[in-house]
Amino acid sequence: MTFVIGSACIDVLDKSCMEVCPVDCIYVGARKAYIDAAECIDCSACLGVCPADAVYSADDAGATPDGETFVADSRTFFDSPLPGRAAPVGDPGGALLSGDIGVDTPLVASYPVEDGQR
Repeated sequence: MTFVIGSACIDVLDKSCMEVCPVDCIYVGARKAYIDAAECIDCSACLGVCPADAVYSADDAGATPDGETFVADSRTFFDSPLPGRAAPVGDPGGALLSGDIGVDTPLVASYPVEDGQR
């Protein structure tokens, strides 16, 4: 089991999850955060601290409206080259080491920007 950040994070980016993560496995794109399943230790510290309720267990993804989509999208963020990047993000060993990635997956980038955001 690992955890996933869903669509409720888009354009919110509260980062409470990052503050409690003991292994620094939560990375920031342009509009959303992503949990690296390869680095996550399944401690569940991130679960419940998000004010947008965007974090959930990948095992429970089927119970959320867009859960399975965002499990796959999280893999895309780390395993495929993102727009404007020549190589995948991969498993850099911690978000502090890599800094904000600054770009999202095509799925997240395609979400409409709500009034008053960005």
